[in-house]
Amino acid sequence: MIDADALVAELYGPGGGAVAAVEAAFPGSSAAPGGPIDRAALSRHVVGDAEALRRLEALVHPLVEAERRRRVAALAAEGHALVAADVPLLYESGSEGAFDAVAVVRCPPAAQRERVLARPGMSTEKFEGLLARQLPAEEKAARADFVIDTGRAPRATRGEVEALVRRLRGGGPGGAGAGAGAGAGAPRGRGSPGGGGGGS
Repeated sequence: MIDADALVAELYGPGGGAVAAVEAAFPGSSAAPGGPIDRAALSRHVVGDAEALRRLEALVHPLVEAERRRRVAALAAEGHALVAADVPLLYESGSEGAFDAVAVVRCPPAAQRERVLARPGMSTEKFEGLLARQLPAEEKAARADFVIDTGRAPRATRGEVEALVRRLRGGGPGGAGAGAGAGAGAPRGRGSPGGGGGGS
């Protein structure tokens, strides 16, 4: 599993590849020279400012994409036939074409709100901003190759995911050669270029 948010965390960490560019664009956003990026300070620069958010994404997304490609290639070289990527804003960024298949993970809106607001540092304002940037869940589900429902008991969801993995590995309808992602998609081919961004 390649987690785009985890890649961003690495890029924002001490000595991370995004620290210098982000600090230059948003002064005061790093906790110390060389990082890490102070996410709370950075949020104050971009929350509620669409242009600032676009500038930040233009700096960070190419770095995330380059690292994702590198890791896909490394995993393929190790013999992994299936690589999943959890990518925020996949459809919104037009990156779904970089993947063999897309699985959208969804749950009832009330459950989504409760789960997101329980995350450290999350606020109602941030949550509403995230929703405003995303396509409606129904539209993403309609465009996806697979939909995973996390509004049920964890055991039921786990069974659904395991069945999907078996299918994508060739053990069920659909055969081999497909890819899937937890909330997004699986990178196309064995390390070929692709783009980042989306999931619910």
